[in-house]
Amino acid sequence: MPAKGKYLLNNQELKNEALYRRFSCISQYQPLALLLGLSILCCVIFLILFFAFKLSAQDHRAFVSVVSCSLCVFLAVFLLVCTEILSQRWRLWLGLVIWVTHLTLGYTFIFSGSIILPWDQVPFFLFIIFTVYTMLPFQLWHAMVLSVITSLSHILALTVYFATGTSNTPKAIAYQLLSNAVVFLCGCGVGAFYKFLMEKTLRQTFQDTLRCLSMRVKLEIEKRQQENLLQSVLPVYISMKMKLAIMERLQDCKDKDEQQRLVKDNNFHSLYVKRHENVSILYADIVGFTRLASDCSPKELVHMLNELFGKFDQIAKENECMRIKILGDCYYCVSGLPVSLPKHAKNCVKMGLDMCEAIKQVREATGVDINMRVGVHSGNVLCGVIGLRKWQFDVWSHDVTLANHMESGGLPGRVHITEATLKHLNKAYEVEEGNGHLRDPYLNELNIRTYLVIDPRSKDPSQNNRTDKPRVNDGLKMRASVRMTRYLESWGAVKPFAHLQSREGFTSESIVTAKTRFKDIPLRSPTGSKSTDSFDESLEEPYSLSTPSLSNHKIKSQKTKFDEQLHNEMTTTIDELSSKQWSNSEESGSLALCFPKKDLEKQYRALDLPMFKHYVGCATFIFLCIFVIQMLVSKDKQKLGTFFGVLVCILLVILTICYAGQLQRVFPHKLSGCQWLPAVSEAVVKRPFLRLPLATITTAVIIILALFNLCFVSMDHEDRETLPYSVCCCILSLIACGVFLRVSFELKVLFLTIASTVYYIIIFSTQEKPFSDFERRLPFPYNNSLNCSLSYNETDFFPCCIGLVKNLQIMSAIYIALFLVTMLIISKQNENCFRQDFLLKYKNRTEQDEIETRENLNRLLLENVLPAHVAALFVGENKKNEDLYYKSYDCVCVMFASVPDFKEFYTECDINKEGLECLRLLNEITADFDELLSKPKFSGVEKIKTIGSTYMAAAGLSGAPGQENHQDREKQQAQIGIMVEFAIAMMGKLDGINRHSFNSFRLRVGINHGPVIAGVIGARKPQYDIWGNTVNVASRMESTGEMGKIQVTEESSEVLKKLGYSCECRGLINVKGKGELKTFFVCTDTSKQQGMGLS
Repeated sequence: MPAKGKYLLNNQELKNEALYRRFSCISQYQPLALLLGLSILCCVIFLILFFAFKLSAQDHRAFVSVVSCSLCVFLAVFLLVCTEILSQRWRLWLGLVIWVTHLTLGYTFIFSGSIILPWDQVPFFLFIIFTVYTMLPFQLWHAMVLSVITSLSHILALTVYFATGTSNTPKAIAYQLLSNAVVFLCGCGVGAFYKFLMEKTLRQTFQDTLRCLSMRVKLEIEKRQQENLLQSVLPVYISMKMKLAIMERLQDCKDKDEQQRLVKDNNFHSLYVKRHENVSILYADIVGFTRLASDCSPKELVHMLNELFGKFDQIAKENECMRIKILGDCYYCVSGLPVSLPKHAKNCVKMGLDMCEAIKQVREATGVDINMRVGVHSGNVLCGVIGLRKWQFDVWSHDVTLANHMESGGLPGRVHITEATLKHLNKAYEVEEGNGHLRDPYLNELNIRTYLVIDPRSKDPSQNNRTDKPRVNDGLKMRASVRMTRYLESWGAVKPFAHLQSREGFTSESIVTAKTRFKDIPLRSPTGSKSTDSFDESLEEPYSLSTPSLSNHKIKSQKTKFDEQLHNEMTTTIDELSSKQWSNSEESGSLALCFPKKDLEKQYRALDLPMFKHYVGCATFIFLCIFVIQMLVSKDKQKLGTFFGVLVCILLVILTICYAGQLQRVFPHKLSGCQWLPAVSEAVVKRPFLRLPLATITTAVIIILALFNLCFVSMDHEDRETLPYSVCCCILSLIACGVFLRVSFELKVLFLTIASTVYYIIIFSTQEKPFSDFERRLPFPYNNSLNCSLSYNETDFFPCCIGLVKNLQIMSAIYIALFLVTMLIISKQNENCFRQDFLLKYKNRTEQDEIETRENLNRLLLENVLPAHVAALFVGENKKNEDLYYKSYDCVCVMFASVPDFKEFYTECDINKEGLECLRLLNEITADFDELLSKPKFSGVEKIKTIGSTYMAAAGLSGAPGQENHQDREKQQAQIGIMVEFAIAMMGKLDGINRHSFNSFRLRVGINHGPVIAGVIGARKPQYDIWGNTVNVASRMESTGEMGKIQVTEESSEVLKKLGYSCECRGLINVKGKGELKTFFVCTDTSKQQGMGLS
């Protein structure tokens, strides 16, 4: 059963296993094709040599016919392998065909000659065994079965043959057959070792590839989420500038801790503000909502606001308007941003009328007495973002102030417009005198003439009565807030940050209109398809109608969608790897197997190698096998034993160095004093300059042992029979050069080249000619059925009688060359595989770093929209953004701090770039205030928003959900002292700015504490806000306060006195909506000393 990788995704094991099989096909494709090429070359060489020696095809019919047929089979299979689709489908069968053909060749070489010897074709069968593990497309257990069949068939065939023959030396034959078994055992053991490690590496490479792609997909999702998140708060042209600025800061800093600090502090005072002309500004206020909200539970209030403002967002999108901000129950938007629109005035008026109609339907359906008051003005604005924390896109200008007063001086249920807006309407709507100057002093002061737009629907009864209004008034027994909530739920507003659940973000398919739609006003020309260059759709997310079941379904399917995308990416990658496997990528380098980037190559060469000790262990196994073989066939065992003793001591020292750490774990008591042992083995793992000498010495020891019999063999001695096994030992030593899988490829090539050169020098030695005279001096008791004259003096003995495959010199040269090429191919394949694995891990690390940077940026962006503890609910592994966020707090301190002088300071003229330089100063003021939030002392203070030059903050919102009702009373009250200290610190910052800018700004602060409701509302531009009587009173404390002073309510003053602050009674003041309240001023001159206990 396939192993489940660590990175395989849940419920995806079968799909991933299928992908792994395809992936493994690619790694098996090159070795298989090269093996076929090698086999074809060998067959051609055999035929060329056969005819070059002028051998008789009649005498060697079996040899010629089998080699020729095998050549045809190999060619046919090679063509099939080149057809990748067939090779993937039939790879096991093609592998079996190659194996069977090799076996057929082997047995033909054994039994087609005139003489059969115990060592016949042992190197060729060793080649079959080794290639079954290393080059044929078999799994480990398949390869083990086939290798055992190959080994046993050779041993049994020769055993049966010699058992039934009349050999005079059965003991010698038994030793030689046993030596064959040791050779095959060594081939099986080393092959299995190689196969196990390479399958493990291949599986790891596959998992690394999967993880790399997963990182890439996640990175794409992070990018989309960033764009969706940032664009949900800011327009594209501003958000991209801010994003690039932050990314540059994070990328310039390589240290992760420093990145975290930069993300947290975010201290840069760039100004992202731009001037736009010819726009229309709409302010709308829900009349009667304050009274309704006082009767709501937290859930009802947040649901109600989200549904109402979600509907307004939809109306804004339909009318090409951009919502700027929500202030309590006040909603304001602009048409003509960021792309200028000729119909900006019509858009805002149409939106105002649609909003009034929406509220009218709510009123008629629920019986709740609420209405909409709308003011519209056309002119110029400065728009953008100021400050460092809680970015919110905003607009500033005298025209914005005028639009605000148009709303406050309007009438419920009507759209109140200025003469400037009327001129842009081009008589599209009927209007009547507005008389706004009678209701608002500002309008009266500026002598603004105003008008009220007549809704065309009010003149068309058929539109009003066309559909029956649903009523949610099961008697008037239900509270008004319940009736409102139930009715508004039918609108199905999108939950805030719902688009962050989707991997694609918002798409055109997700745009679904709400259940309740309003008829277009007839006077407005229909626009079936809006021009894309007239309005930037990417500024806001599409409005979609979602139900809980649909939402849950979408949430559940996100993992499935991710898995599908990952599966598709992996399939594409496998296809690309398949098409490019014969070419070198730019990253992996050329034929020299060296990364073009020197730093990358250095890292690869310096990799830890925990498997090195096992490489040495496998090499030791080969060393022992060579020794056993030589002991079985050598006649001079005493000299061999002495030679072996010296070499094995060297090898034991190397093994001890490599396995030192394991030895201490096995014998903890005996080696308790040798604490340096683990350090030695650890050094071998980590230090390439230690590994390379050890690998060199180990390989040299094996090569020297393999050469023993060749060096000490005598022409006149019976040891001449050991020559074929000396060749086998030489071949095993070549295999030993390749067992150091992750050791330098160049070093392995050097080992193989030197060893092969030495072997060829000995094989073709011209002095004693041990190989060239081998056949002439063979004792032939092995086969009495030799059909040719065995006169040793005849020079044509070899060509005529013994045949090509029985000539030890020629076949030894061929087999050494065969194994040399095989080991070079395998070593190169290994190097490619290991380098690809390293490259993938390197990419993983790089992309992981980029993802961490993106996540930091995402966190920064989200925490600039929401408090950190709320942001955690909308991001991360356990997203809980399937529902609205709302929370009730028992004791929160709310502060409003304004710079009233700024209104007089702000002017629009050419000198200050139409007000831009004034806003630059406001940005510095706000940024300095924001910097205070980074101080540990004020970690509990949360900036809520800015309203013009007014700064709103709250303390006591950071408590974990469910704990705020159980907070210690003293801790709750301490928040009020912290807020006072924050206000004093703000005054200090403002004094510093005054000194540098030669101004005399002063802060006016109002503070109150009590219960509040916190929540996130708005589908398109999610916004964290707090509501409640506490907030309203805090706002009144600021607006009725005095410059340079902190005004608090009586309740807050009592708490402050307990904390050691001095408060001066101001007396009773008239507060709008609250009547007369007794208020106090905090004495800021002594508070700094007396309130120090808070920090």
